[in-house]
Amino acid sequence: MSNPNEAAKSAKAEAESQFERVKERGAEMAGNVREAGREYAEKARQRGQDYADRARDQADHLYEAGSRRADEAAFYAELGYEEVSDVVRRNPVQSLGIAAGVGFLLGLIVARR
Repeated sequence: MSNPNEAAKSAKAEAESQFERVKERGAEMAGNVREAGREYAEKARQRGQDYADRARDQADHLYEAGSRRADEAAFYAELGYEEVSDVVRRNPVQSLGIAAGVGFLLGLIVARR
C-alpha cells in the first residue's frame, strides 16, 4: 500500500491542477463574454448610426420638398395679389362695394358669436 502522505500530496497536486484548469477556463469564458459584449455594443452603435443617417436623409428630403412647396405657394400668392390689384384698379367702385359687403358679413358673423 502506498504512503498516506504521498496519496495526500498526489490528491493535492491533482486538485491544484484541476483548480488551474477551471481558473483558466473561467478566464477564457470571461474573455469570450467581454468580446461578445464588445461586438454587440458595436453592432448596436452601428445600427443606431444607420437609423440616424436614414432619419437625417429623410429630414433633408422633407425640408427640400417643403421649401419647394413654400416657394410655389409664395409664387401663386403673388400672382393672385397682382391679379386682385389689377381688378381693383380697373373697377375701384365695384371693389369698394365688394369690400364693404364682405366686411359687413364678417361683422355679422363675429357679432353672433
